[in-house]
Amino acid sequence: MKLLTLFMGMQLGLSAQALANTPPQPPIAEVRPYTVSSAHGERQDPYYWLRDDSRSNPEVIAYLEAENSYYQAYQEPYSALVEELTAELIGRIQQDDSTVPYVIGDYLYSSRVEAGKEYAIYVRTPVAGGEEEIILDVNTLAEGHAYFQVANWSVSPDQNKLAYLEDTSGRRQYQLRVKDLTTGALLPDTMTGLSSSLAWSADSQHLFVVENDPVTLLSTKVYRHQLGTAPEQRALVYQEQDNSFYMGVGNTRDRNFVVIGVSSTVSDEVRVLDARQPKGEFQLIAPRQRDFKYSVDHNAGRWIINTDWDAPNYRLMTVAHTKIGNREHWQELLAHDEQVFVQSFVAFDNYLAINERSNGLRRIRFLSWDKPEESHFVESDEPAYVMWFSANPETNSNWLRYGYTSLSTPASVYEVHMATGERRLLKEAEIPGGFDRSNYRTERVWVPVAGEVTIPVSLLYHKDFKQNGSAALYQMAYGSYGISMDPGFNANILSLVDRGFVYAIAHIRGGQEMGRQWYEDGKLLNKHNTFTDYIAVTDYLVKQQYVAGDKVFGMGGSAGGLLMGAVANMAPEKYLGLVAHVPFVDVVTTMLDESLPLTTNEYDEWGNPNEKQYYDYMLSYSPYDQVRKQAYPALFVTTGFHDSQVQYFEPAKWVAKLRTMNTSNQPILFRTTMEAGHGGRSGRFARVGQTAEEYAFILDLLQRQQP
Repeated sequence: MKLLTLFMGMQLGLSAQALANTPPQPPIAEVRPYTVSSAHGERQDPYYWLRDDSRSNPEVIAYLEAENSYYQAYQEPYSALVEELTAELIGRIQQDDSTVPYVIGDYLYSSRVEAGKEYAIYVRTPVAGGEEEIILDVNTLAEGHAYFQVANWSVSPDQNKLAYLEDTSGRRQYQLRVKDLTTGALLPDTMTGLSSSLAWSADSQHLFVVENDPVTLLSTKVYRHQLGTAPEQRALVYQEQDNSFYMGVGNTRDRNFVVIGVSSTVSDEVRVLDARQPKGEFQLIAPRQRDFKYSVDHNAGRWIINTDWDAPNYRLMTVAHTKIGNREHWQELLAHDEQVFVQSFVAFDNYLAINERSNGLRRIRFLSWDKPEESHFVESDEPAYVMWFSANPETNSNWLRYGYTSLSTPASVYEVHMATGERRLLKEAEIPGGFDRSNYRTERVWVPVAGEVTIPVSLLYHKDFKQNGSAALYQMAYGSYGISMDPGFNANILSLVDRGFVYAIAHIRGGQEMGRQWYEDGKLLNKHNTFTDYIAVTDYLVKQQYVAGDKVFGMGGSAGGLLMGAVANMAPEKYLGLVAHVPFVDVVTTMLDESLPLTTNEYDEWGNPNEKQYYDYMLSYSPYDQVRKQAYPALFVTTGFHDSQVQYFEPAKWVAKLRTMNTSNQPILFRTTMEAGHGGRSGRFARVGQTAEEYAFILDLLQRQQP
């Protein structure tokens, strides 16, 4: 059967010398007619056959392996560079490291990594003193698995049991495990096909878990499982009927309640249950309503709520537990501010801490319940930075722990005393390999686009950088779901910056760096803004001579991979190379198929293609549909065979089509990690190897451009 052409230079009759001088040729996927039907027309998809939901079709696997073989053959001439970069990146990993311990009940909890080991070891030590206890050694659990992840773990209120959720394929379909911490033995209680969330009852005898639909992988049912009973005896306590909502379960920070939260792009709904009454009925905080979002936590008999109700940038409100069920009882704690987006909060017995976003930066302030009109900002030593809440499990503390980083400052953990303002550094990540922050400079620039909009861009470069238009650019962005790309420290990127690159994070619309409207202006029928913003940032950095126009590289993953695909179609001449990790590139076909994960609950992000205006608009930028005959930049595309977020066949089809349309001589590389999913390989050193391959691809392209 004619399936694909693997290596054209390997035909019979070529001498060994000729073969050695012949560059490897990419596989060419067979064209097979297939019609994608919709209410708004039919489209031909000649590579649809690459979709194999069972992940067992030998033809499909052969094609993916052929692509991997081509990638390895292409990479062979610079394999020494891959090895050099891998060693360099590993050299910046602190081999033996540990987290700052935090108190829960009678124990101090922390985790550590040890030299040469891929995974974390979770431990605890009695507060009163005593021997360390290993509660979870992920290295041991991962033995015999090509992929392994512990997605979530939680110690029971009596501190005698540990529940955790594991994944051995990368598909994010988890299995529940329960460990008896008094004996070290695994209990027989287990369930499969779960999401990554869980909650305990106050008596430590019941677990609440979320089951995923086996086809769509959407979270659909919440079960209560009593330890010691058979899994089939579990009780269904809630079932979500609307497939546009995600769902999760957890405990409030004070552990007094079990919380079921359902969420779509534009709506939330929360149900709560007294953790002391695990067989009781869940109560609504407030019923769902379109364009009404909220999240909650409980403290001192009342609920604190972060909501966009009449507040696009969110405000904080409160309600007594006895008055939940109707938001008309809510009272305002913190008023809406058009210039400040409320990211999250932590409620203590005596204080309230708020993580907010202003002018593109995340900062923290806190106030006393006694004097709520007086708030105090946590100080920063740098003009551009990121702050976030660290572990704060105890509500009766006056110390607030928070994380801090910048492009040139490694991630750090601080604590601040909310009564005195005293600030203490508890830990700054150690960066081996000779890192010296004085060698680097950071800058925030603002790029004007149409109208009065300016795009914030965070830059990192070496102290020896000259703004003369000669540097290479590595520009990354995301621009979807309201997810912000904050300017945090990335030790890996130093390998490019030390080689003369400018590293740019483009805070484009579709994220939430500049508030909720920033997100609204980059989704649905405004999605093109995300792509044009990114291109405008590139143009600005070239025009202002930060970088050379012929040394520009872009990178994005998942929805950021969609960005790379759109940019490749819209402005291929502006980029020497683009890297697209697990890219969402087949927008219309995917969004038409309700059997796929992340479809129906994404309608409010991308649009519902069953409606013509959205169908036409999505089709206008869908990277797979917009591939045409033109000269494309070099492309490095990656995927995970078991990816549950963006199915592997999206980038596979995209690459197959690009091969037939590309008129340039630039390479198009496609690598499938056969034992992983959306996040790539699971171990810390394995992940570094993937980054080294990406950087080597970029540096090799750049070297080839030199005269």
